[in-house]
Amino acid sequence: MAQRGARRVVLLTLGWADLPATVSLYGDTSGRRLREPVPGVLVQSSEGWVLLDTGYNPALLRDPPLYRRFHGRDHGVVPLLPGPGDPLETSLAEAGVSMDEVVAVGISHLHYDHAGGIRHFAGLGVPVHLQRRELEYGLSEHPGPERNGMFRVDYDDVEVNWSLADGDREVVPGVTAISTPGHTPGHQSFLVELDDEVGGGGLVFAFDAADLTENIEDEVPVGGFIDCTPEDTLESIRRLKALAAEKHYRLVPGHDPVAWPTLSQELAERFPAPG
Repeated sequence: MAQRGARRVVLLTLGWADLPATVSLYGDTSGRRLREPVPGVLVQSSEGWVLLDTGYNPALLRDPPLYRRFHGRDHGVVPLLPGPGDPLETSLAEAGVSMDEVVAVGISHLHYDHAGGIRHFAGLGVPVHLQRRELEYGLSEHPGPERNGMFRVDYDDVEVNWSLADGDREVVPGVTAISTPGHTPGHQSFLVELDDEVGGGGLVFAFDAADLTENIEDEVPVGGFIDCTPEDTLESIRRLKALAAEKHYRLVPGHDPVAWPTLSQELAERFPAPG
């Protein structure tokens, strides 16, 4: 029987963001700050490795004028890189995956902590999967998208091989993009289904449709949203909860500082790197 599902899943931590909890939890008044991981996911499919989200553009963080230009206005959020190199290159190398083994990229949305590594795939022909509505918004009139955390320098490149969807769509066998608008106009989450030969089951990666476990369990709207109400973001959370419940899969919040490293370790033990 041909392989249909994924054979290995590796979580990447491509940095962190130090921020007030209200960024993730609408209406939070606790005053607490969180150190949230910046997520990436590698999925080994029958067609090769698929990368979901790409983290920061480190040049915009390390160069003082660029930092001031792009990040200086948001004094409440402090982006943090994990080390001296390029976070995506380093994380792939640690996972034993070379950049040229990536056959497809899925981008949940165009915020700078998710789209900053798209540049690695420009000109290579690798399909970059995104919702059409997201790209249309990201390329719409300045300064709206940038004020909402989308830096056009990260994704406005004619050499990017966009593969645009209008709703749910299979990226490769075992990986499906799920339309979850609200946080951004064309946000998408991802369903990853594991092949029976590796034990079956699956995972639903919410990304920023639900940053934290609290967004999911308590149905708290996310703190950031575009062209909708806070309550509208709950529709996507409830859709993901229903999908996960139907399939008996784990629903993974995108930036949870406890859930993300815990699952990272669990998957590392379940799918150890070969050799």
